[in-house]
Amino acid sequence: MLSELIAYKKDNKIFDLQTIKELNINTQNYKQIYLDNSKDSLEILRHSCAHLMAQAIKSLYTNAKFFVGPVVDEGFYYDFKVDEKITQDDLNKIEEKMRLLAKESNAIKKEYITRIEAQNRFKNDELKEAVIKNIQGDSFSTYIQGDFEDLCRGPHIPNTNLIKHFKLTKLAGAYLGGDERAEMLTRIYGIAFATKDKLKEYLNMLEEAIKRDHRKLGNELHLFSFDEDIGAGLPIWLPKGARIRRNIENFLTKALISQEYEPVRGPEILKSDLWKISGHYNNYKENMYFTAIDEVEYGIKPMNCLGHIKVYQNDIRSYRDLPLRFYEYGVVHRHEKSGVLHGLLRVREFTQDDAHIFCRPSQIKNEIVNIVKFASKIMDTFNFKYEMEISTKPSKYIGNDDIWEKSTNALKEALETNNINFSIDEGGGAFYGPKIDIKITDAIGRKWQCGTIQIDMNLPERFNLEYIDENNKASKPVMIHRAILGSFERFIAILIEHFNGELPLFIAPTQLAIIPMGEEELFYAKGLQTTLRRYNIYTEINTKNDSLNKKIRLSEKQKVPYIGIIGKKEIKDNTISIRDRIKKEQYTLTKEEFLNKLNKEMNEVYF
Repeated sequence: MLSELIAYKKDNKIFDLQTIKELNINTQNYKQIYLDNSKDSLEILRHSCAHLMAQAIKSLYTNAKFFVGPVVDEGFYYDFKVDEKITQDDLNKIEEKMRLLAKESNAIKKEYITRIEAQNRFKNDELKEAVIKNIQGDSFSTYIQGDFEDLCRGPHIPNTNLIKHFKLTKLAGAYLGGDERAEMLTRIYGIAFATKDKLKEYLNMLEEAIKRDHRKLGNELHLFSFDEDIGAGLPIWLPKGARIRRNIENFLTKALISQEYEPVRGPEILKSDLWKISGHYNNYKENMYFTAIDEVEYGIKPMNCLGHIKVYQNDIRSYRDLPLRFYEYGVVHRHEKSGVLHGLLRVREFTQDDAHIFCRPSQIKNEIVNIVKFASKIMDTFNFKYEMEISTKPSKYIGNDDIWEKSTNALKEALETNNINFSIDEGGGAFYGPKIDIKITDAIGRKWQCGTIQIDMNLPERFNLEYIDENNKASKPVMIHRAILGSFERFIAILIEHFNGELPLFIAPTQLAIIPMGEEELFYAKGLQTTLRRYNIYTEINTKNDSLNKKIRLSEKQKVPYIGIIGKKEIKDNTISIRDRIKKEQYTLTKEEFLNKLNKEMNEVYF
């Protein structure tokens, strides 16, 4: 049995029942949207829940004024200000008021008004005046429920009584319009579902996410830190964290060599003239940092592509040379607003596992297929479920429409030919080309966007890249931008939370913690440590003056995969007593057996 009808959809556009009625739309060829936990339904429900939250705030607090309340990946939020101070403890009170208002069963009505009517209706409300300034045209829509009204495009559910299963999740500050120079507003986030069980499932996931928070675990495991003396969004990698990065780099490098990639490196600052040619200066400047050297402007690179273009241009290229695959673990800098910085997930400096492939148009499909297979193997290694999404031409782009269409079709054809399912994100492409986004699902069900594959026929044109074809004529190559992990910082944060800090052996910062029982055993332990390091197996020796049980607990808290205990018996028998965190077992092996075991496990993941 179907649930309540709340909207219709056609040509990727949603029309709520209010709009259908106002515009007298014939819905014969429209898809029906019912109140359930589908993506479209939840977008409508959560938008309406945001308005219900605003209505509750308006009734509870003095002089409430509201900016915007959009639906976002984590639910919804509203930015607002009131005369009173609101704390996290107030969220329960707001929730209770929301439930009471929902039970009033207020119809959610839609009206269309002119700009002058909007200005008069929201007179003396500086937040709404800011919203009005950002809307073009003379037609405004408002939604009204009870005594609450707000400018809004919609869509919304028809009645507040359909909002039953929701939770306000957190309180934050937010600058007006995201401008750090503007007024600080209050922001409340919330979540809503069509059913009670889905809400409960989500809240359980949130609780688990708090336990797995990479910022908390990063501090406990001594992996990384941030220091305001250095600046926000600029992580400091401590020895253990740096070892994780090194281990991932070693893993990737072996995999890339097997795929015939060549290492290159470009400078971290380039003259702004190059960024103007590429289009970054006009389309991405607000995300970049600039400096001047000898009165010449330079841009600190937010991407590695221009350095790789210059590598390509360093020689005359033949069709026999293609495809050329260049890779770099390139450090990039992007200006992120302070309000969105979040541990390693959102930083201002990060390292991309970047690569660029220069190929002939006829080679595009095969290269895309190879990259997708490569990415799939990488994600399988880390035990991630993943899906693909094609992002198409955005509103702000370079190049002509014909190139965009050919590039987008090439991505679709590559995935379809190999029976790879994908979704479409209309308008989500980079400004220079369409892309495939690789989205992974972690151990507790959260989705993360990591890798990306982008076809670019625009930059080769702008930089006049050429190769000599089989007819001895100059032709334009296609440039494929690709990153599998996305960035080391973001990917490591996801890994920490995915594995709850218990990283796989091959990337763990310490593979073995050795606990010697005395001085004689310490000599034995150091010899073992020296041997293991020759095999790139990192060990730590605990020489603290603590009890055996305390030393074991300390290593367990540090989530070391193996703990080796060495006493007089182990020295006599040339063995090691092992506590195996991976298998949750204890056993004894000879030194040679244990070395072979570690060596095999460390290398079996490589391509």
